Amino acid sequence: MSRHYEREQSEAIQAVRQAARLCLMVRAALKPEVLDKRDKSPVTVADFGSQAVICRALEIAFPDDPVIAEEDAEELGRSGNTAVLDEVVGQVRALGLDADRNPSPAEVCGWIDRGRSSQYCDRFWTIDPIDGTKGFLRNEQYAVALALIVEGQVVVAALSCPNLPIDSASAAASRGVIFAAVQGHGAIVVPLEREEEYDPEFLPVHVSQRTDPAVLRFCESVESGHSAHGDAAAIAARLGIITPPVRMDSQAKYGIVARGEAEIYLRMPTRADYREKIWDHAAGALIVEEAGGTVTDIMGRPLDFHHGRELSANRGVIVTNGRSHARVLEALRDLGLAQG
Repeated sequence: MSRHYEREQSEAIQAVRQAARLCLMVRAALKPEVLDKRDKSPVTVADFGSQAVICRALEIAFPDDPVIAEEDAEELGRSGNTAVLDEVVGQVRALGLDADRNPSPAEVCGWIDRGRSSQYCDRFWTIDPIDGTKGFLRNEQYAVALALIVEGQVVVAALSCPNLPIDSASAAASRGVIFAAVQGHGAIVVPLEREEEYDPEFLPVHVSQRTDPAVLRFCESVESGHSAHGDAAAIAARLGIITPPVRMDSQAKYGIVARGEAEIYLRMPTRADYREKIWDHAAGALIVEEAGGTVTDIMGRPLDFHHGRELSANRGVIVTNGRSHARVLEALRDLGLAQG
């Protein structure tokens, strides 16, 4: 596509920056209140607050754009959840996004519910307000993910990783980065909080050039319920990879592949009928691809974002630096794991 989406990228970066700041405030101030969603995965005050902040930004900048997001405000409106709603509203207000007034609980819930779209259309945003909730609770890796999808293609992505080191080579490095990409224009990384020693502000990121199995690094989800660890281990053995996997929550895994700190990320299906959610992959996939990598499902098919909330035409996700991709797919076929 010829359009650069400069405004969309700028707004997306700022939205995930503000959402990440809210997450950091919640994490620093208290033990997060946790609700049980219907799928029993944890959801926090920061999860709702992050989505409210991003949806507010999109409402102001692009009021006609639909949003498909992970959360809705139904849980907050239930009897017994008043304290959680109050905390969400308080955290959103604490950001000071509108100096002249404080948003009401109804406004905050309205922003959250902007993400209730579920049907595909030719232009929409998708949000994961906190990807890696358990990582957030452990104060390990989590991410705030935002992507714009136009005619089934991810064209803009912003991925904030508040606990990822700015400089992976330095143990003393500050933490907090934002990865971003525009289709056809490469991927960049910027510190979550601008620091003078990092110049220029926007630095290009590129996947690694490694091809030797002896030095290849792969990563996968911490939770075995999210990815079949046994299948991943079999693939690594088939490829001759000897380095133990890096287990990390969230789309931060896409970030470390994009900036050359891992070559392979495996998201192996845990059951035959499972389909990935679009918000778990849209932002990260574009960032890796624009950094020079390759993203497909386990059959080698491109991720298909034409089907609403799920990647219903795909199974699993394979992310590589590109140079290793064909060998990973071959290993999947040899092991009988490439079944669509």
